[in-house]
Amino acid sequence: MTLERAIALVFVVVCVVYGYTAFVVMEASLLPFERNMTFLPNVLPKWLSIIGALVGLAVMVQSGAGVGNGADVDDIDVGNLRQYKLGQAVTLLALMVAYALLLRPVGFVATTTLFLILGAVILGERRYVLLVPVSVLAAFLIWYLVQEVLGIFLRPWPWFL
Repeated sequence: MTLERAIALVFVVVCVVYGYTAFVVMEASLLPFERNMTFLPNVLPKWLSIIGALVGLAVMVQSGAGVGNGADVDDIDVGNLRQYKLGQAVTLLALMVAYALLLRPVGFVATTTLFLILGAVILGERRYVLLVPVSVLAAFLIWYLVQEVLGIFLRPWPWFL
């Protein structure tokens, strides 16, 4: 199985689970007055899951077309997994979990800034003079847009402030 097909398969599985949540779980939790509305809260997740699954299936079908008889260059070499930088991937996944767990107690601005800085360092960025101000600015800008423009409350500072 090529790397493209493996990623597309994972993407299709995620879209199917997301679609199940949108079609079954969210549908059951709709309020009585929401059931008669034209545009429901679960319409966008339904369409995203359908389109995502179709795109993933298209990638699975089309990737590898026109491949010769020999072994494909994109095949996953299970015997040599170290070439795929699994350490970076696992560290980034751990950083994402830490971000999700620390978001409420530490606050959005500090957690997002740390996530952006540490994620960039893990991926190899070494220009700290540029990295830190851009991360702080991005965290504040995202917080401002979500809080003030969209009107969704995000705790910007740690719980003790």
